Amino acid sequence: MGKGCITATKYFLFLFNLLFFFFGAVIMGFGLWVMLDNQSFITVLHESSNTLKVGAYILIGTGSLSMLMGFLGCIGAIYEIRCLLGLYFTCLLLILIAQVTAAVLIYFQRDLLKQEMSTIVNKILVNYTGHNKTSEHAWDYLQRTMGCCGWTGPSNWTENMSIKNNSQILYPCSCRNESISGTDIKETGLCKSLVPEWPVFTMGCISSMEDWLLGNHGVILGVCVGIAVIELLGMILSMCLCKSVQQEDYTKVPKY
Repeated sequence: MGKGCITATKYFLFLFNLLFFFFGAVIMGFGLWVMLDNQSFITVLHESSNTLKVGAYILIGTGSLSMLMGFLGCIGAIYEIRCLLGLYFTCLLLILIAQVTAAVLIYFQRDLLKQEMSTIVNKILVNYTGHNKTSEHAWDYLQRTMGCCGWTGPSNWTENMSIKNNSQILYPCSCRNESISGTDIKETGLCKSLVPEWPVFTMGCISSMEDWLLGNHGVILGVCVGIAVIELLGMILSMCLCKSVQQEDYTKVPKY
């Protein structure tokens, strides 16, 4: 490989490693968001599912490792250190295999994940009181922002203990459809209905979430493919540069 090609490979590898470093920061930031956010549906699952907690830790660990590998790759590319380039290639390969494995498991276990989510949400709806629980406020936020009610529909709320045991007509305030008359003004907790029928949204939140995923699947797929392509290019460039770097002469090392 000519000197010009080696230089071009070195700086292209540095660029890809820089991008990889930033992608690692994004992955770690997403993991931290899953752990710390209290205003989204993630919190509903986080409060009740150990699987999501483990997944958040995996994201944080993967992001941290990606940032470290990006840093080592940059150093190895600039200074042409073969051991760092080899270590970088190996770690990139392991990360790519782990990502593909995780995607395959999620795809084939999607029905089980949906069932687990349904169990968690129904438990929250049955025990809902609206009294300063993080998971309850997160679910209220989701219903208000997505314009939905319950998991599969408003009928899920009929199993709520407070609604069943109250002589008045109560409904979840966060389900309120403001286009229907006879509504209260509260945003959380349970509201008293002034009409026999609940003035709420009729669509369940699972349908709203599926519609959102279908509407944004192109962006999600594009990001995943982009990360995989950058990883593959980084592996190819690191191997090319590693082969072009002259083998260190260890005979010059002083012997004692």
